[in-house]
Amino acid sequence: MASKASLILSFLLLFSTCLARHQQQQQKQQQLPQNQCQIGRIDALEPYDRIQAEAGVTEFWNADEKQFQCAGVEFLRHRIQPGGLLLPSYVNAPLLSFIEKGRGVHGVILPGCPETYEYSQEQQFSGQSERRGQKFEGLQDRHQKVRNLNQGDVVAIPAGTAHWIYNDGETELVAVVFFDTQNSANQLDQNHRRFFLAGNPQGQSEQQQGQRQPRRQQGQSQQEQPYRNAGNIFNGFDVEFLAEAFNVDRETAEKLQGQRDQRGHIVNVEQDLQIIRPPQTRQQQEREQQGGRQGGRSNGFEETICSLKLSENIDNPTHADFVNPQAGRISNLNSFKFPVLRQLQLSAERGELHPNAIQAPHWTLNAHSLVYITDGNLRIQIVNNAGESVFDDELREGQVVVIPQNFAVIKRAGQQGSRWISFKTNDNAMIANLAGRVSAIRSMPVDVVANAYQLSRNDAQKLKFSQQESLLLSPSSYSRSQGRASA
Repeated sequence: MASKASLILSFLLLFSTCLARHQQQQQKQQQLPQNQCQIGRIDALEPYDRIQAEAGVTEFWNADEKQFQCAGVEFLRHRIQPGGLLLPSYVNAPLLSFIEKGRGVHGVILPGCPETYEYSQEQQFSGQSERRGQKFEGLQDRHQKVRNLNQGDVVAIPAGTAHWIYNDGETELVAVVFFDTQNSANQLDQNHRRFFLAGNPQGQSEQQQGQRQPRRQQGQSQQEQPYRNAGNIFNGFDVEFLAEAFNVDRETAEKLQGQRDQRGHIVNVEQDLQIIRPPQTRQQQEREQQGGRQGGRSNGFEETICSLKLSENIDNPTHADFVNPQAGRISNLNSFKFPVLRQLQLSAERGELHPNAIQAPHWTLNAHSLVYITDGNLRIQIVNNAGESVFDDELREGQVVVIPQNFAVIKRAGQQGSRWISFKTNDNAMIANLAGRVSAIRSMPVDVVANAYQLSRNDAQKLKFSQQESLLLSPSSYSRSQGRASA
């Protein structure tokens, strides 16, 4: 009887999960304007605007581009100088961030969770202040968990959750950020809106200075810039109310509002940021990267909101899902590996192709994909439902393209190879291959192939079985000779 009851309970939990996911997808589809994805041409995109701050810059892609509107996503890139602090803020949509270069530390403020990092009066701070032997007698601090960031980390942040980033390295920290503005968690509007908790993040963009103008399509409205002409949220409150709420004097309350702060949204920390943080030895980095990888199943009880794992390293080659030594590798980060993605309904893919290697033609069943090139060049062809090519070009490092759901795509690396990161609007995005050992054509009976393509049975068998590789295809002698000729 106990086993029967357990089986019924498991079925009810599974049914409720599937129902909730179906309702979220329905709500997302209702938010999408009709015919938004009837795209005749897709272009490779670069940043159209940038806003400079004291210790870094943020570069924006044009959210009014039709491919972004189709997918319901937005994209930006932070460049944080050593010693720079991206001020605490939250946004109205869930986001995934990829650490392209550098290292740092970040904090995510989870409402209601205890401040588990603390030190006593006689305890020293970690970091360089500890090496100097500096003590802070009479002072205490207590805060929520902070996490180390390393190159290759994917950071997941739920909608409305405050967060900050500090660059404690010696080189620039580059983080690209993907926003799912049509996610069911966003009930505000279809623009990503950032609410700052500190500073006065008003900055002059290059557009305002007349240095560049965005390419816009007719009838599109000017994108609202979430970092322009914006104060922090305390600026709108009465000073007396703030002083009373925080039990501080008026001068401190005025500093909360940050009206005289001219540093922008990324500020320079004059001395080391003295926080309680996990150690950063190589062994502990590896342990952090491997943490939470044991098993893929989740029963809902093993990870509470306060102990939620919010970052995972996707660059580690030992975690690749598809490997071809002659072609490259692909790593997928979905909700089975990274449980918080189930809440965000997002996932990521890290791809690497050797020179002239190909990722087999395929389509994504259940998600839009945004592809960002981190290294080298990548030739991409995208085909819509009418069999028309909507994109046939080579993406360079730093460029972005959106591949709408179900659009067919093929990728081939350039002479130097290529690496990319893809963000997808489903926590378990699935692809279907068109060519290779595990593909739609391979799965059809020979006679179906022969009649569909007007081939002889012998030619149909060749079409089915000639390609023995699966997702990643090593360069053929033809593609190598073509590559040498173009070079």
